[in-house]
Amino acid sequence: MLKALVAHRWLVWELTRQDVQARYRGSVLGMAWPLLQPLLMLLVYTFIFSAVFKARWPGAATGSNLDAAVAIFTGMIVHGFLSESLTRGPTLITSNPDFVKRSVFPVGILSWVALGTATFQAAVCLMVLAAFLAASSIGLQWTILYLPLVMAPLALFALGILWLLAALGAYAKDVGQVSSFLSSLLLFTSPVFFPLASLPEGFREVVAANPLTFFIEESRKVVLWGEAPSWLALSLYLVAGLAFAVWASRWFESVRGGFDDVL
Repeated sequence: MLKALVAHRWLVWELTRQDVQARYRGSVLGMAWPLLQPLLMLLVYTFIFSAVFKARWPGAATGSNLDAAVAIFTGMIVHGFLSESLTRGPTLITSNPDFVKRSVFPVGILSWVALGTATFQAAVCLMVLAAFLAASSIGLQWTILYLPLVMAPLALFALGILWLLAALGAYAKDVGQVSSFLSSLLLFTSPVFFPLASLPEGFREVVAANPLTFFIEESRKVVLWGEAPSWLALSLYLVAGLAFAVWASRWFESVRGGFDDVL
């Protein structure tokens, strides 16, 4: 899994760069959109939840009306990172037939490219959020430096999902429909728009069982509340994510021989 990344790191870098640029090619503002989109989204959240609803986020350290907006935006960053893999994975093979049909091309690195694109988008959103926090009454917490450690296990899960869905999507187009539904389901069954503590006990246990819930809650801890992550739980998720990614990569390699036939 890592050997392919190291051996073809420059190819992964170049394909990721082209993938990001292709999304905004032909638009008037071009590469300004990756920065403008999260900025506009954060401003909308701020207006709606602080000016219109005057929402308060339970457990927030500052008690400001801005807490709800930044808490939701943080949850959206985490969900969007995983959602990119769920929606992109099923078409990785079918949308790149020229690469797949070349016997010398390392097809497995397409998942690394998709992960790199998702990481770029999440990083831009995080920079917008950090600048907003630094300029607001909430303030920028130094514990935000822990965020890459919090996101590392999720990145492994996302990578495994990309390999798994890419292989399945090559043989069945229905996979794309299912994964899009799962992405929407995760959005509303994760504490993105609401704090976990506000749920009734029975519903709280159900939402807490959602794997994405852990990463959303831990991201809010380090970005907004100035707390360190739960190291033990993070270590367990890291081991689980690594095991899943390794299994998915090996399964991908075992079935890639039939990609030419379905394309």
